[in-house]
Amino acid sequence: MHREALQAIEAIVTADREPYETIQVRPLTPVIGAEVEGVDLAGDLSNRQFAEVRRAFLEHHVLVFRDQRLGAEDHKRFGRRFGRLHVHPLQAMREGDKERLEIKASKDSKFVAGEGWHSDVTCDAEPPMGSMLYLETTPNIGFGGDTLFANMHLAYEMLSAPMRAFLETLSAVHDGAIPWVQGYGYRPNQEFQVNEHPVVVRHPETGRKVLYVNRGFTSHIPQLARFESAALLEMLYRHIETQPALACRVRWTPNTLVFWDNRCTQHQAIWDYYPLDRAGHRVSIVGERPAA
Repeated sequence: MHREALQAIEAIVTADREPYETIQVRPLTPVIGAEVEGVDLAGDLSNRQFAEVRRAFLEHHVLVFRDQRLGAEDHKRFGRRFGRLHVHPLQAMREGDKERLEIKASKDSKFVAGEGWHSDVTCDAEPPMGSMLYLETTPNIGFGGDTLFANMHLAYEMLSAPMRAFLETLSAVHDGAIPWVQGYGYRPNQEFQVNEHPVVVRHPETGRKVLYVNRGFTSHIPQLARFESAALLEMLYRHIETQPALACRVRWTPNTLVFWDNRCTQHQAIWDYYPLDRAGHRVSIVGERPAA
């Protein structure tokens, strides 16, 4: 790694953090992810306990809560502690609960949601600030269907200073049709949002800079020629996808909820369990417009 990358990792690893008093937090890696114990998400979290969960969320970006028994209203109530719930474009086309998206794969699935690296619905003018996926059913062999998460603060900080400066002058177009056309091979009869966001944004709560392009939704950089845009984006995607130091891997067990900060992470679901089943639901919380 070059010097900037090592300095970025060192800053995260050596940062002073206050101890937690009402929850237990066990990091998955030094730079991203933590398991949280001592909290019942179906109950009423005290203001103090909720504040510590929120602090852990900002410090670790991905939180794993195991052995939770959540009904639909419990799931949504916990999400609403963080803000207004998001309606996913796919769920908007379905009957039933608009605020809770079903995530399901079986032997009959032709594809599964989230197989490529992405952040959720960055095509929106105000993309989700976070998502909470709760899986009731995991592959019955006891493993499979893990999710990878990557730290986009660190992805930005690991780039060279000249590259960071250049990226901060650019924006990128995010198109909601890309997952359908490129990922699933067809275009549904629906209009999807298209919005332009800075390539480098600041996290609205911590102020840290974030690399904000993703293969799942970003189409091009309008300030560049198309071949330049394609080459630069591919370099950034490869940077994200091939740097193990950016990532953690979450192994699912039944009745686990994972809450990730969609503003500063990307994730990828691994479909390695065919023909077995994996099923649950996701709620997301509306964020604010990404800003440089």
